[in-house]
Amino acid sequence: MSEPRQILLGLGSNRDALANIRRCLAALEARFGAIQVSPVYQSEDIQSIDIESTGANRPDAGSASVFHNMAVALFSDAAPTEIKAWCMAQERAQGRLPKSAGATTHPIDIDLLAVGELCGEFTGPGGRAFALPHPDITAYAFVLRPLAELVPRAHHPRIGETYAELWASARATASPRLTAICLPSSAPL
Repeated sequence: MSEPRQILLGLGSNRDALANIRRCLAALEARFGAIQVSPVYQSEDIQSIDIESTGANRPDAGSASVFHNMAVALFSDAAPTEIKAWCMAQERAQGRLPKSAGATTHPIDIDLLAVGELCGEFTGPGGRAFALPHPDITAYAFVLRPLAELVPRAHHPRIGETYAELWASARATASPRLTAICLPSSAPL
């Protein structure tokens, strides 16, 4: 059995969002034990930031629906592929349709963002490759900002900067439409 590592997840929903996030958090606690959570953020569209090249905000075309996003930290000795499989199974259990079905609403989206200091490509369920750390950390404000608040002193495994430092660099160009709507210490999910 290996040493437990910090697992960072990103949760998102645009359908009955707070109820679906609550359900996912309960499932995470049942499977992995104690978890820590960031505030929940609301955004009206996909907000993209490009930290590694220009630092510029580049809104993507796509859904204009309201999304709710947050970050979760937990400790586990599970392998990245096992965690990824669990995330995908939980998405299906909560009614998430495959991307191939063309769904525009997502009851829950669970992204495996980082597993300790691991960097590389892994093969997940169905032979689908996934990268650690997840590239969305440095691409989207709705991923980075919750991480920066949840684990500000943790270092991005590939870049080496803390999540707080990355967010400070990106904040000037990130869209102001990312709004905290629920803080764990002040309001229940």
